[in-house]
Formats: sequence, structure tokens, C-alpha cells
Amino acid sequence: MTLRGFVACLILVLAAGCALAPRFQEPQLDLIDLQMLRGDLLQQELRVRLLVRNPNPRELVVRGIQYRVKIAGEDFGHGESERDFTVPANGETEFDASLKANTAAMVLRLLGSGRRLDAIDYQVSGTVMLAKGMKRNISFDRAGQFKLR
Repeated sequence: MTLRGFVACLILVLAAGCALAPRFQEPQLDLIDLQMLRGDLLQQELRVRLLVRNPNPRELVVRGIQYRVKIAGEDFGHGESERDFTVPANGETEFDASLKANTAAMVLRLLGSGRRLDAIDYQVSGTVMLAKGMKRNISFDRAGQFKLR
């Protein structure tokens, strides 16, 4: 077999393998709880409880998540996951993350806007870093509504 024939066969095998490989679906992330840990007027540290759903037929071993949060369309804060975790195949996992924010400024903006405060729109975007697999960094952007107690 010539080099040219070998390369052509290799390309066909790789193309067939890619066609048969399952398509990776982006995990879904939802904010489910928010607790104040400590802070002052200028900056607060919060613990965020997040739920991640994995629609894929293989587990996701997560080494870390970095993210930004917007509330009611305004920048609220940024954070990262507190430790590694695994999301089972076609399953879900809750995990905690830290969030550094300026809640005082956000509350003043919300109160001054005249918006209803029984539920607040949020957006969480960032990057998930995986320990294994062909795709190691997954970007996400999820919006939802957080009901106030």
C-alpha cells in the first residue's frame, strides 16, 4: 500500500469513527439556593447551591467551574466551584460554589427600579473544566428565575 493509499484509508476510518461517536450535549445548570457567608458594605461572600443535569450517556468528571452571575440583567458577581465532583451519565448532581458579589449595590438598584421582588431573573455563564474526554472545557450560559422566600 502506498503512503497516499494509507492516508486515504486513515481519513475514511477517522470520518466513520466521528460519524458513529455520540454527539456531546451541553449540561444544564440551575441556581437552587443562595446563602450569605460574610461580608461588609462593599463586598460579600456567598455560598451558591447549583444543580447540574448531564444529558449525556457518560459521566462527567468536573475539575472546576468558573462562572459569572447577572441578576435582573445587572452584573452581580463571580465565583468558582469549591471542589471536584462527578455528574453521573444521564443524571444530576448538586454542588456548592463560592460567589463574591456586591449585594448591597444590587439591592439598591432593584429597589430603585420598581421591579417586583417575589422572583428575580438570573443568568449564569462560564466554563466547566472536565478531567477527561475529548472536550475539556465547556462553555455554558443559562437563564432562569430565582423565587424569593
